[in-house]
Amino acid sequence: MTIPRFHVIALSFVWCMASMLSGSLLYAENKVLGELQFEGATSVERGSGVWVDGQYLGYLKELKGSKTVLLLPGEHEIVVRQAGYKDFSQRVTLQPGDKRLLQVTLQKDPRLQMPAVTAEIKLSVDPDRAAVFVDGMFAGHAGELGGVGEGLLVAPGRRKITISLPGYRSFETEVDLAPNQKFEIKTKLVRAAVSQE
Repeated sequence: MTIPRFHVIALSFVWCMASMLSGSLLYAENKVLGELQFEGATSVERGSGVWVDGQYLGYLKELKGSKTVLLLPGEHEIVVRQAGYKDFSQRVTLQPGDKRLLQVTLQKDPRLQMPAVTAEIKLSVDPDRAAVFVDGMFAGHAGELGGVGEGLLVAPGRRKITISLPGYRSFETEVDLAPNQKFEIKTKLVRAAVSQE
């Protein structure tokens, strides 16, 4: 069966109009949202986790391009965390179409005391941009805690490990570590289902 030339031309025209209309709608939508950009002075800041309004988004240096942070106009609380450093916290108010650059600087936390004896947890997580928490405290993102010669040093004893990333179900486990023990956690996070309700 052949399609008449007129129908092909008409379908092409409809396709072009739909593409132009959807493009202009996306552009109009982006004019409503505000954009938040991050800049970190050192690798410490660039590898730190970013939370917006209590929701973990990823680590600082990856939040650009397809992972650009677009927010509704209004006030938002931004928190940047890195193990061993004081949290960077700032409130920002965005207007429609605003682009805001946030300069992030972290200060070492003098209260942090590394235990004299430690155990090591090596992580292999997919996706490796997920946030890792030990006993509820942010420890870093999985990619920086599982490479060659890298691992997570913790005090021996019972530890609760949580690995989470937006759009995925959190992984939780408890481990009981002996002094100088090396332990490996391997997991692939499962995408969270969108509620049908």
